[in-house]
This record gives sequence, C-alpha cells and structure tokens, in this order.
Amino acid sequence: MNPSTLEIIGALLFAVALIHTFSTKFFERLAHRQPKHAGLWHLLGEVEIVFGFWALVLVLFIFGLQGKHQATQYLDSRNYTEPLFVFAIMVVAGTRPVLQFARDLVGFAAGALPLPRAMALSFLTLTLVPLLGSVITEPAAMTLAALMLRDGLFQQNVSQRLRYGVVGVLFVNVSIGGTLTPFAAPPVLMVAATWGWDMAYVFGHFGWKAALAVTTNAAVLTLLFSKELRRLGVATPTGIGPRVPASIVAVQLLFLVGVVVFAHHPPVFLGLFLFFMGFATAYKDHQDRLILREGLLVAFFLAGLVVLGGQQQWWLQPALLAMNADAVYWGATALTAITDNAALTYLGSLVPGLSAEFKVALVAGAVTGGGLTVIANAPNPAGFAILRPHFEDQTIHPLGLLLAALPPTLVAACAFRLL
Repeated sequence: MNPSTLEIIGALLFAVALIHTFSTKFFERLAHRQPKHAGLWHLLGEVEIVFGFWALVLVLFIFGLQGKHQATQYLDSRNYTEPLFVFAIMVVAGTRPVLQFARDLVGFAAGALPLPRAMALSFLTLTLVPLLGSVITEPAAMTLAALMLRDGLFQQNVSQRLRYGVVGVLFVNVSIGGTLTPFAAPPVLMVAATWGWDMAYVFGHFGWKAALAVTTNAAVLTLLFSKELRRLGVATPTGIGPRVPASIVAVQLLFLVGVVVFAHHPPVFLGLFLFFMGFATAYKDHQDRLILREGLLVAFFLAGLVVLGGQQQWWLQPALLAMNADAVYWGATALTAITDNAALTYLGSLVPGLSAEFKVALVAGAVTGGGLTVIANAPNPAGFAILRPHFEDQTIHPLGLLLAALPPTLVAACAFRLL
C-alpha cells in the first residue's frame, strides 16, 4: 500500500465518523450544558447527520489540497443512485395506501398461524416483510417493516430489551432477506452482473439459506419474549385515517413497482417520484404525513458514506485479498460492521481471477454482518430513523444494536457456512 495524503486523511476522517456514530449521546449532553449552541449540538447528535458532516470536512480538505476543480471532479465521480433511490422508495413505501396493503397481507397470513394475534403479527412482520425485500428491494422492506412495528408493537408498553431484540432481528433479517433474487440486496446486486449470477444461482447459494435463517431468527425472538408478547393486544395505529379505496392503493402500488423496476435509472425513478408527489397531493385525504424529512436525512447519511467511502479502497481491497476463501467470510462480516456491505462486494468485483468459493464467501459474509451497525447495510438508516423515537433518549444506542444483532447474525452465519 502506498496511499496518498488525501487517502490517509480520508481514512482518518472515516475513523472519526465511526467514533462520532458511537458518541451522539455526548453531543446531546452538550446541548443541555451549553444552551447557547444547543441547535448545533443537537444537529451533531443526529446519527443521520454524521457521515454527511464528515464528508463535508473531506471535501474542504480536497479544496485546500487540490483546488476547486479536483474537489468538484471527485464529487461528480461518485455514484449517488443508491441515496436517491432510498429516499424515493422510503417516501413511496411509507404511505398509508401501501402500509394498508402490507398490513392486510400480514394480517391475512397471521390468521393462519396457531398463535395469539400479537405474537403472529410480530413474527410475520420480522419474517414475511424482510423476505418480500427480495422483490420490492431491501429499502422498501425496511421502511414497511419499521413503520408496521412503530404503529403496532412499539406503540405499546413493551420493554427496552424487546425493542432492541426486535431491531436487531429486523436489521439482520432485512440484510439477508433480500438474497433470494440477484437484484434486491445491494451487496448481491453489485456483483451479480459482473460475475454472471442469475436467479437460480443466487437462490441456490444464498436464498434458501437466508429464508431459513430469517424464519429461525423471528421464531426464536418470538419464543424468548412469548410471555411479554402474549400480554399484548393488537394495537390500533394512531393518527391513521379511514381505509383507503382499492383504486388508490392499486395506483400507489404501481408507483412503488415503477420505482423498484427503474431503481438504477435516477431520471426515471425520480420522475415517477415527482408524479407520485402530485398524485399524493391530489388525493391527500387518503394520505398520512409523507416521511420526507426522514427520507432526506437517510439520503444525506448514505451520500456522506458514498463520499467518504471513495477514499477507503486503498486499505479495504488489500485487506480482503489477503484472506483465503474461508477467512474472507468472517473478514467480510467484521468489515461490514464498519463500512457499507455493498462497498465490500463492489471492491471484490473489481478483482479478476477470484475463485467461485471466494466470491460466494465474500457476498455471504457481507450480508451476514449487515445488521451489526447502522452503517453496515444501506436500508439500516431508514429503519433507524423511523424507530429511534420509540427508544429511551430517542435514540438506538450503537452498542445496544450490536449486542442485539449478534445472536441473529450467528444464526445467519450458521446457515451460510454449515448448510
């Protein structure tokens, strides 16, 4: 490795950003101690702001070291499709008509399970919806599942242990639940075309194992907290108006499908998104508040990760290639916790001559570790933004998330490595 000055600065800023994500509570305390600058400290205490803020610092360094042309050229060279897509799909998927359809689907399936209603709904929200991510994409699945949990389970008086347990399983299940197809999980999508992986290959090497792990994780959580879940009723979501007519639901599902189908073509899906905004405004009586703020914060987070991540290839790629096929699985699982899992698999796709075993291990490790931290998988910030107001101090503490995600991560590891 022979990194440039800018690459070293980029790696240091990336490390500072990681530390910052674990230190947001410190800035919230500063806001109370220094009310004169409380607005600034509250801003720095928002996890969704962290990577965007330090990306700005990196850009200022590029301006200072290399000038305006190089700074703007670097920004122009980044691919912002994923942040834009996550923003659009969060807003479209988080509407009352789409949520009504998802609740009806889960409710119908819950009626077939020999479980108390609250237990059945929780189990299916953590199973069926993440697996639907293989069709509607992981960000859409995360948004739907998080909103359903927010309006159902989290609306009730449940323990913090259960809340963290649910979030840990949700993040892991969404990360692995999109691997039934080659186009829905970002780590798989990054390599599928380059390595020639079709639907049958992805399902045969990842999909069925992921489905088993998703079901096991949700079942274990449901059993562990069965006593608490049995005491709960079925919550009626607050602030939600009357049922939406089927015609409105159908139109908004078409918008959702359109955004998913053209997920890699920003001019198309953003155009569809603008048409959706017009439709939602025209029929606002059938809409709740659009989650524009949450979507923008998540997009800002991911865009910052894209900008900072562009300076990490010099150490990430050699670290991966120094491992054999067995070690790369665990290495990718660990590295995913401190960087986006799609970035890891993308770097792997740039290297010619990798064995089939190495490729499978790299992708499997990347999706296995996708629930360990908020930055490990692109949809995680969406779930984080929706659910964090329902935790103590209105935040999901990184260590709490890590500890909650470890057991379902180990289940996923057993499925991918032993089956």
